[in-house]
Amino acid sequence: MDPYLTVDRPLGVTYLDYNATAPLRAEALAAMVQVLETVGNASSQHAYGVEAANHVATARRRVADLLGCSAGELIFTAGATEANNLALHATYRGRRIVVGASEHPAILETAHACAPGNVVVAPVSRDGAVDTVAAAAALATGDVDVVSIMAANNETGVLSDLSAIVELAHAAGAVVHTDATQLVGKLPIDLGELDVDLLSLSAHKFGGPQGVGALFVRRSLRLAPRPLLHGGGHERGWRAGTANVAGIVGMGAAALEAKARCSLEAEHSRQLRDRLEKSLLAAVPGSSVNGSTRPRLPGVTSMTFADTPADAVLAAMPTVAASDGSACHSGALGPSHVLTAMGLSRTEAESTIRFSLGYATTEADVDHVIQAVPAAVAHVRNALRPVVKMSSRVNESRSILPMSNTSTDR
Repeated sequence: MDPYLTVDRPLGVTYLDYNATAPLRAEALAAMVQVLETVGNASSQHAYGVEAANHVATARRRVADLLGCSAGELIFTAGATEANNLALHATYRGRRIVVGASEHPAILETAHACAPGNVVVAPVSRDGAVDTVAAAAALATGDVDVVSIMAANNETGVLSDLSAIVELAHAAGAVVHTDATQLVGKLPIDLGELDVDLLSLSAHKFGGPQGVGALFVRRSLRLAPRPLLHGGGHERGWRAGTANVAGIVGMGAAALEAKARCSLEAEHSRQLRDRLEKSLLAAVPGSSVNGSTRPRLPGVTSMTFADTPADAVLAAMPTVAASDGSACHSGALGPSHVLTAMGLSRTEAESTIRFSLGYATTEADVDHVIQAVPAAVAHVRNALRPVVKMSSRVNESRSILPMSNTSTDR
């Protein structure tokens, strides 16, 4: 069976929101079901417990193979948010933390919680790249504990120059952590070559289940754990709690598939993404792509449709599942901090939609979106046009009224 035709599409909705969560791979689901039908706590010493522990060990090796590290350097967590928290809490020693302005809230909020008043936020350029000059200036003071820069941005897909960051940080005696949630499973990674000290990931971004992830801690770092939860010595003392065997097994199965198919799936996503971008840029006046001048994830595009509220566009095309920002920002009142950090105005940021494709996206999916978006944008712009005209008339009428002597100061 064609692996790109195995994902259910409920109610005829085309799914282009892989950066929020990728569809569960069939191999991951099958592995999880098999484990759920067995019994055993991975910490128990009897035969059932040993069987569960063996499942966990196999999954750990598979995730390690995907990352190019040792299985003993991985700590299973409930996801990248927990892994990020563990990483920053363990590496902060009372000096400063350097982060990028476009980091995920799981880094930004954790950094400020760990080190109130001691967080340096490195700006990003218009194309989404972290300002390495600013990062170097912060590191030059010699009082930085950890630098945390994401491997790939969740909204724009822009890839960070981690090698340059590592070189700067290590020269200054700082530890380097990267939130690689969006990178892992989508592009090849080899921790034998990329010399970061810690790395966070989530299974559900590359076809594993939600609610499980991992933290890589390089063995040579000899970092003492600072657990967020207390009550057991699981995961070598890094986190308490019974292992989520089924989730971990599903993650391992997804990692095995992602490792085998990564290059093929990356090219598949890149070709579809490029066709989507080219078509929408040609069909929608006033459209642009954010971060397009930088290396990006193969399946992500952040597109701004000038003066057209993204939430209204999405509402006008209910058969397309995309995002007007990170899923973790859903319901937020303000514009995307990633886009405003890149220099976009509030209006531009609020007129931006993220389309993210992946291993199960089809040509037909892209065809549908290419048809749906221009129609939705035109619909919204036409609906807004009378409002703009009315506003203009009100302003004109006000301009001929006598000046009021009433002060607006309070």
